[in-house]
Formats: sequence, C-alpha cells, structure tokens
Amino acid sequence: MRIARFSIDGNVAFGAIEGEKQDELVLDIIKGIPFADFELSGTKVPVGKVRLLPPVLPNKVVAFGRNYAEHAKELGNEVPQAPFAFFKPSTSVIGPGDEIQYPSFSEEVHHEAELAVVIGRMCREVPRERVKDVIFGYTCANDITARDVQKREKQWARAKGFDTSCPLGPWVETELDPSDLTIQLTVNGQQRQLGRTSEMIHSIEDLIVNISEAMTLLPGDVILTGTPAGVGPLNVGDEVAVTIEGIGTLTNKVVKRG
Repeated sequence: MRIARFSIDGNVAFGAIEGEKQDELVLDIIKGIPFADFELSGTKVPVGKVRLLPPVLPNKVVAFGRNYAEHAKELGNEVPQAPFAFFKPSTSVIGPGDEIQYPSFSEEVHHEAELAVVIGRMCREVPRERVKDVIFGYTCANDITARDVQKREKQWARAKGFDTSCPLGPWVETELDPSDLTIQLTVNGQQRQLGRTSEMIHSIEDLIVNISEAMTLLPGDVILTGTPAGVGPLNVGDEVAVTIEGIGTLTNKVVKRG
C-alpha cells in the first residue's frame, strides 16, 4: 500500500494511493493515522487536487554514511567496518515538489539519492529477526549535502542538517522487498546516479540493529541507508529527481535562499 500525507483546503490528512498512471491517481482518505490500526474512509480525492507533503514528520532522521563502496571510493574515503551514523534534524525535511534552498554558507552543494526506511512503532534494542516488524515502509530521499562545508568543518551538522536538506517522498510504500531495488537520480533529466540496494555494505537489518542499540526509535522516524556512486553538484535552477524501483519519483527544484 502507498500511504501519502497531503493537504487540501487547509486540512492535513493521510491517504492510500490508488491507481497506476500519474494523472489518474486518487487518495482514499484514512481515518486516523497510519501507524495504528486504521480504516479507509471511502472518500476519494484526485492526487492532482491536493498538495503532497513529506510523507512523515520524523522526530529524527538517522542517516548512515559511506554504505556503498563505490561512493566511499569516489570521495576518497575508506569503507567503515561498522555502520557510520549521523543525524539530520526534523527541520531539514521537505516534501515532493518543495524547493531545496541553496545555503548561503556553501558554494558546493551535492545530491545523494537514498532509500529511506520509515519506522512504524516505538522500539529499542531490536533483534535482527524482529527488524521487519518495526518497519512501516519505504520512501525516496535526497541527502542534500554542502560538500565544501563537510570537508572544511569535519563535523557534519551544518553540512547535512541545513533547512531543506532532506527531501522525502512522494509517499511511503508499505509492501516492498528492499533487498535489490534500482536507485537512480537525474538532474534536469540527465542521469547522475544509478545503483542497486543490493550494493549496500551494511544491510537494513544491520543499520536498525546498530542504531536501536543506542536510542529509542519512534513511529515516523526515518533511517537513510546511504547513497550509490555518482554524487555531484547542484546549481540554482536545477530540477533533481530521485526514482526508486517499486516506490516512485521524488522531484525538487533548487532555488536561491531568500
């Protein structure tokens, strides 16, 4: 099931996406929230009549770096022996169609297409065999990075945590085998990144076991699983699109910060 979060006439709700062709998609509005037992209302709205929002508002976004060997290599980094985590704040999250604001303190902003895992229930110290039980679903993400700031400051808080640096969407796919999906990214229609989730060094199970040893994960929290090779610069005016097999396409435009 594809679960979207949207606004219409000033109201925010969740809905289940129905249909396959983009111009024929409709939302069946959900009674309640999707992290608990819910019912479909039967009230349907064309997707074209609503504004899609970030599919979740995470308490925290936990991101894992250098989880694809070729990406680590292209930036001159060694492959970490254990999962390597950092955070992006909730204020970095934007949705499909929202604008990525080029930060005033950077001159080299990069795209990073990633598979995002959405947590479905409160959990801590999750055993490997229970990881699937705590996952709500999967969505597309773009780990926008001020690369020059990352290199200069070493700490990644500003480089990866600035406002609008975490596009998510367009919805959450709850029924998906994430083990071998195509991830691709285009800028202005030209392909920049192409990889498969099977190339991850540390699996989704590895990542969730690792981070849940240290902290409680809450419903709606997001885990970013790393990016394949091909990261590169974005400029004001660019349109960047992340497409993940079985999920869909997340598109955003880069603008100058006002």
